[in-house]
Parts: sequence; C-alpha cells; structure tokens
Amino acid sequence: LSYTLSLHDALPISKITRIMKFLVSLNFFLVFLFTEKPFQKRLKQDFDVQKITWNDLKDVHFKKKFNIDLAMFYLYPNFGPKVTMLNGRTVEIKGYTIPIDSEGNFVVSQNPNSMCYFCGKSGPESMIQLKFSGKHQRYKTDEIKTFKGTLRLNATNVQELNYILEEVESVD
Repeated sequence: LSYTLSLHDALPISKITRIMKFLVSLNFFLVFLFTEKPFQKRLKQDFDVQKITWNDLKDVHFKKKFNIDLAMFYLYPNFGPKVTMLNGRTVEIKGYTIPIDSEGNFVVSQNPNSMCYFCGKSGPESMIQLKFSGKHQRYKTDEIKTFKGTLRLNATNVQELNYILEEVESVD
C-alpha cells in the first residue's frame, strides 16, 4: 500500500506560518523563563517584597501582664490574622528614623521622635526595631526613609519591640 499526498491534503501555508510563529514564540518564552539573569533576579526580588503601611500593623491588641523576671507590667501583643500573615515575609515600609542608643541602633516609627511610642504619644505598633545585617549608615533623628527586610513578630521578649525588621536595607 502506498499513499501519495496531493496538494489538497497538505496544510495551507497560512496555518503552517501560524504554527511556526507559535513555536518560535514558545521557544523565546521558555528561554526567558528558565534563564536566570540579573534583571530577572531583581524582578523576582521586587515581586517578593510586600509594601506595607502603618495601618497594616494595627491588627494587634495588647494585654497588660506582669513580668515576674522584671517585676513590672508590660503590654503583650496578640497579633491579628493580617499581621500574622506578614511574619517572615520580606516587607518594605516608610517612616521616621529614631536612634535608640549611641551604638548605632535605630527604629523606624510611624511618627516623629516627639510623638513616638517612647514619649507616650502612640502605641507599640507604631515602631519597628531595625536589625541590619552588616555595617550601615547612621541616620538623623526624624529622617524619613524607606526600609526593606524580613518582618519578625515578637510576642514574648520584652527587651525588643513587637515588630522587628531583620536583614534591613535602606531602599532610598
């Protein structure tokens, strides 16, 4: 048995052209998808960063409890679901820088220094402790900066703030 193709059995040229264009496009897409390039890494990092506002951190309630070790009452947080979802995520937030000691440790605050939590003008949810991974620049009091890092929730250690940003980088 033999079979011969006639011209009317073949695919039309327009269909072949469309199939070839599709295959070429698919090839370019797959190369782009599976090739790790610096700009793709940066794009992925930007995609993984969640920009948050101070309102996002207000999903928390505090209960005053007596700390036996320190013989004082402290506010202990009960984080809500919105804040709990941010734990361990890379976030970016803008606020006022406030130095907390002479060793170069800083917090970022929703409010300027004169209205911060330590002065009694706002709640503990309005500040984030900054933990830089290496050397960092010093910031002026009330300098408005955007920081990026991994958010860690702290419900037990009264020696640290409730919100801690680790591996911090200044974005601007």
